[in-house]
Amino acid sequence: MILVNGVEKSDVAVTDRAMQYGDGCFTTILVEHGKPRLWSLHLQRLKKNVAAFDIAEPDWLLLTDQVHRLAESFPDKGGVKVLISRGAGGRGYSPSGCSATQVIISDFAWPAHYTQWQDQGIALGVCRQRLALAPMLAGFKHLNRLEQVMLKKETEQAGWLDAVALDVNGDVVEVTASNIFWRKGQILYTPELNMSGVHGVMRAHVIALAADCSFCIEFVKKPLDVLLCADEVFITNALMALVPVTEINGIQFTARTALKALNKRLYTC
Repeated sequence: MILVNGVEKSDVAVTDRAMQYGDGCFTTILVEHGKPRLWSLHLQRLKKNVAAFDIAEPDWLLLTDQVHRLAESFPDKGGVKVLISRGAGGRGYSPSGCSATQVIISDFAWPAHYTQWQDQGIALGVCRQRLALAPMLAGFKHLNRLEQVMLKKETEQAGWLDAVALDVNGDVVEVTASNIFWRKGQILYTPELNMSGVHGVMRAHVIALAADCSFCIEFVKKPLDVLLCADEVFITNALMALVPVTEINGIQFTARTALKALNKRLYTC
């Protein structure tokens, strides 16, 4: 089902700024047993993104009700995507006069291969293409995802399940569609995302849980060789939760110490 401003339909105006300029934000939510997981964190991020882009706020209560309505159709697992656009506007970059915010909510089947990834882990490549430094947009889940499209194309052409993305300085940022963590001893490291990357909802949840699992968190800018010296590596996003990384560029990782501790607490708070 697709809801456009609460109405079931599947088309939007070609003048919508989401189509014209990628002017908006989105989030993708795991649904389990009819309930949207970590909805409060998703809502918090949507509100932060809308405020940062100076988009007129939608009715958050109505939006929440619609998310729960679509979630109820999944007795087991599924997904719901919320896309917020500034709305339709005249030609040109200026958002002046655009106040009819558009909310598009859709549901989709949960990717079944994530179960295998969670159990067996995945091997990662390393993308040749590099992410730009873009402090104005860093961290936000905005609609300008062309870099990720190009990285995913490279990943598929190379035959990898997924791949690590570095920035133009050679520092680790993320994986093409997920955040990355690595452990060395009792310290969990994850990239600082003030210049590139996305502040993932599951990333935020893992950071909050780390102290309860007796791990310290450090936010870093580190090159690939530091990542390759880790004791343990895993990747996260809201749909697949936590997935162990078994190999990067031929370097193998077998430990799951942090992963097991975090999974025990993942949805208990």
